[in-house]
Amino acid sequence: MSSTRSFAHSERLYSEAEKVIPGGVNSPARSWGGVGGTPIYFEKAAGSHVWDVDGNKYVDYVGSWGPMVLGHAHPDVLGAIKRVVDSGTSFGAPTESETKIAKIIVDAFTSIDKVRFVNSGTEATMSALRLARAFTNRPKIVKFQGGYHGHTDALLVAAGSGALAHGVPDSAGVTDSFASDTLLAQFNNVESVQNHFDSYPDDIACLIVEPVAGNMGVVPPADGFLGELRKITERNGALLIFDEVITGFRVAYGGAQERFGIDADITCLGKIIGGGMPVGAYGASSEIMNTVAPLGPMYQAGTLSGNPVAVAAGITTLELLQNSAVYDTLEEKGSLLSSGMQSVFDDAGVALTVNRVGSLMTMFFNSGTVDDWESVSSSDRDMFSKFFHAMLDEGIYLPPSPFEAMFLSTAHSSEDIEHTVDAARKVIRRI
Repeated sequence: MSSTRSFAHSERLYSEAEKVIPGGVNSPARSWGGVGGTPIYFEKAAGSHVWDVDGNKYVDYVGSWGPMVLGHAHPDVLGAIKRVVDSGTSFGAPTESETKIAKIIVDAFTSIDKVRFVNSGTEATMSALRLARAFTNRPKIVKFQGGYHGHTDALLVAAGSGALAHGVPDSAGVTDSFASDTLLAQFNNVESVQNHFDSYPDDIACLIVEPVAGNMGVVPPADGFLGELRKITERNGALLIFDEVITGFRVAYGGAQERFGIDADITCLGKIIGGGMPVGAYGASSEIMNTVAPLGPMYQAGTLSGNPVAVAAGITTLELLQNSAVYDTLEEKGSLLSSGMQSVFDDAGVALTVNRVGSLMTMFFNSGTVDDWESVSSSDRDMFSKFFHAMLDEGIYLPPSPFEAMFLSTAHSSEDIEHTVDAARKVIRRI
């Protein structure tokens, strides 16, 4: 199906990028490998919209993969960034603003007494794993198939053979020794978790989980699932790590822990806490965090950690999110979009399962319940690709992958959502 829009400038830029950047992109998620075609290059954004270099305008449901909960280029956030930039962009020394944002996070999460800032979600999860191993003096970790926690070696593993699913490297450059201490369980399957703890009762340092899976598409936790993970880890002296890089300050002000009433031992944060600037963080009780250098033996450092520009954007964003009406608004917008899209596909007789938690949502081209990696991977990828490109032609920018989350913001209007649903109704007839 040919497009009525021109992408000539994007195509030229991509051709140039391929010569000097691996695959032409600085993150594989930008490569459009899941949908085909040439990635679009953007040049500006405002509110719920983005504009590409060819002048095409889109309603944006990527939101820089999550940070833009207030929409793009929020004037208060931009103002905070500009004020700080005039004083310098980095000092490599403590600043008052680091303490201010740390206090905001500690106040938001009942499980966190202290927090250490890093530069990305990957750094946060990497550091959290090292912290868990240092605190428990145990080597093994448990993660879930389909769960992505950044490109740390120990977490880039796939399910291996055997009933207990030992990890095997899922990326070149990851050694067998790293993967061998990673045990794979099935999301929403308590028994698969318990089996590992039964087999290695004294060796498992931690279990790491996205409390709402977001990197295999949005998959909510089954009723009681997170509570059972809490019980299993406590019984076995292991730590429960919640990767809230996506869900933190997104599904509730206090993240998934507030929404589901479960406290983690270690929490990983990113995205929203930087207001669109590069940032990550991990936090826990004082007892656990006092293991981190310079207080304890677990070493972790970073030249740009707590960068004043990122911290300024984060503080302003988090302060704006303290208005409780924000989350009611996000819930309403999410419900309006998910129900509208489901209705369109039901009316057309096309199989679709919409999973949503708050302002996180994924449309799976799948007729059944989607609650684990197996059901996620049975979705119709070709159909999604056709739908993605058809919606793009209608001015709707969806995540360029069938297994990623859509992100709504406070800037999305009812008109944006109505336009999106109408576009889906139009394109479903011709794909």
